[in-house]
Parts: sequence; C-alpha cells; structure tokens
Amino acid sequence: MRHVPLGRHDTISEIMLGTMTWGTQTDEADAHAQLAMACDAGVTWLDTAEMYPVNPVRAETIGLTEAITGRWLAANPGRIRVATKHSGAGSDARDGAPITAESIPEAIEGSLKRLQVDTIDLYQFHWPNRGSFQFRKHWTYHPEGEREEILQNLADCTGALEQEIARGTIRAFGLSNESTWGMDQWLTLSTAEDGEDGPARPVSIQNEYSLLCRLADTDLTEMMTYEQVTMLAFSPLATGILTGKYQGGNVPEGSRKSINEGLGGRWTERVEPATEGYLKLARDHGIDPVHMALAWLQTRPFACSAILGATTAAQLEHGLAAQNMTLSDELVAAIDDANKAHPLPY
Repeated sequence: MRHVPLGRHDTISEIMLGTMTWGTQTDEADAHAQLAMACDAGVTWLDTAEMYPVNPVRAETIGLTEAITGRWLAANPGRIRVATKHSGAGSDARDGAPITAESIPEAIEGSLKRLQVDTIDLYQFHWPNRGSFQFRKHWTYHPEGEREEILQNLADCTGALEQEIARGTIRAFGLSNESTWGMDQWLTLSTAEDGEDGPARPVSIQNEYSLLCRLADTDLTEMMTYEQVTMLAFSPLATGILTGKYQGGNVPEGSRKSINEGLGGRWTERVEPATEGYLKLARDHGIDPVHMALAWLQTRPFACSAILGATTAAQLEHGLAAQNMTLSDELVAAIDDANKAHPLPY
C-alpha cells in the first residue's frame, strides 16, 4: 500500500482504518476481523476517539470503541499505530466540558487505559472549543468567542501537549474539524523563536473530505500544501452515499441511513443527482465507484489519507482494493467538471 507524508517527519498509509461504529453497528468480533484484515493489507494506522461509538452516540457507550480496539491491540502489539481524539464542549465526555490544559492529561490517561497502550501515536482534538463550520454548519457559520481568550486557551493547551510529549504519553498532535485560521494559530504557537518546529506542531487535520464535500479545496488546500499538514479525510465515501446504495430511494437494512435518515444533514434533494453524476463517471471509465472515490484523494496537491470506516469486514475488504490505484488525467478532469455541475450538494 502507498504511504504519504504525515506532517514533516512521518508517514501514513493512504488508507487508515476507521472505527466509529465499533460497539453499535459493528460487534467486537467483526471489529477485530477488520483490524487483522487492514494490517494484512498494509494499513499502518487506525483512527478512533474517546466518544465513540456513534450511530447513535450515548453517554453510556463513551469509550467503548477504544476498549474494543484495546483488547485487540493488547493481543497484537506493534501491528498498527493509533490515532485517537479528545472530545470537547458539547460531548458526553467529562460532562461536555471544553478542552483545556487541565483536561488533556485526564483524557489521555483514560484513552491509554482503554486502548491498553503506553503511548498514543497521534493525539487529536475532536473539534475546536470555539465551534466549527463542519457538519453542515458552513451555511450559517459565524465565528464566536473573544480572540484573546481563544489564543490563551490554545497557548495553554500547546504547553500541556508539549508536557505530554515529553512524558511519553503521546508522540504527535493533530486537529479535527478545524479551520485555516485555527490551524495557522496552532502552527504559530508551536513554532520556536528560531523557526524550528516545536514538539506539538500539528501534523494533521481531520476534516470531512470527499467527492461530495470539497470544502477543503480552497484555503485549507494552500495551508496543507505549504505547511506540510496532512489531511486525514473522514467520510471519504460520504457516509456510504458514493457507493450508490441509497439511489432510487433504497435504504439497505442495517445501513447508516436506516438509523439516521438524513445522514447528519447530508441527504438533500441535490445529493442524489450529484451522486448519479459520479456513478456514471465510474461506469463510463470501468471503475468501481468506491475505488474511484478513494483513489481520487491521491490526486490532491496535499498529502491525504482516507479514513475508511466499514460496518462489516466485507465492506472493508471491498474498499481496501482501492490501494495503489491511479486515476487517469481524463477521469480526474471529468470529476472536476462534475464538481462544477454539482457544487456543495450538502
């Protein structure tokens, strides 16, 4: 499997294993089968979070996915590297408290215990305390909060992260659901006066990114390219929409749409025709639409790894077949034309 840069000094497989349904839609046996399958296919990283599983999110299941993952990791040490996330304001973790310098050590210790590891390879903040334009909030987004208070919190958290790196509990830091302005502040705060990278310089940004959600193609692209920040693309198949399984009113039993009809605001009147445009391109070029969607991520100007989360091992096996695939220039150009014809369908 191809590897791409992770920040300036590391690498990551072009596909990483997503885990967010483990403990709800996906039982432990299937989750462990997925881990073994991913490792055998050359996947070198998994992504999880303290608040998982989702579909639905419940206070009583907080940490369950990490625990399921940890039982496999304990029996298979060293086979895969681990990225997890610190939840913040609005989550059920720590009663919905924001991310602070004080919450970071506590959250890390909880994740270490559940994952049964000594060190977390990549520690991420799930979303900014100040809010985010992700999850369909871009239509009405307005920045909130006082600048100086925001920057003080970022500085305090950077110091806490540096202490955890020195303590050996985490190796690297990344953001999720972040903006270009936010990333610029984190990058500035974590750069030493002599211009050298500090230990907590962000190596990645985990935002939604797919053929149907190309919000990152403007200012985030420039930041990621020139600052060598890697995109960890979540929902690269747009929660399964790009497989085509929901076309024509279909709702397969056990699918995400059978649990969440609106797919978190993704299912709009414009999504089905946009999806059909990409499905037609795949048919015309003789390529599976899942493989096209995943391989397209490797055509971007920035380093990108797709977080492939599957409800079943069979779905994962199908997606993993996209590894090392290269799309023709003709198809990439046609994909851009389809994006122009169907911009921001949700």
